[in-house]
Amino acid sequence: MPKKGRKPSAAFMKPLTPSEALAEVIGSKAMPRTQVTKKLWDYIKKHKLQDSKNRRNINADEALKKVFGGKKQVSMFEMTKLVSKHLK
Repeated sequence: MPKKGRKPSAAFMKPLTPSEALAEVIGSKAMPRTQVTKKLWDYIKKHKLQDSKNRRNINADEALKKVFGGKKQVSMFEMTKLVSKHLK
């Protein structure tokens, strides 16, 4: 009997529209949460915003500061929470 693949949660796959602040970082197209996270990491890596001492922390540039509620540095876990406020 073939093993059933895990179906991705519909909630995760639902395209969400980023806020203006988040759109500056990842673009304004509606996309699933998984894509939002991927694009965010692409941006963080491209601009070398991962903290060199503590890799779990993200150092915000001007664009990300707007998304992070003005914080200069957030942890990965805090980031996902803050970013979800910018998705509809």
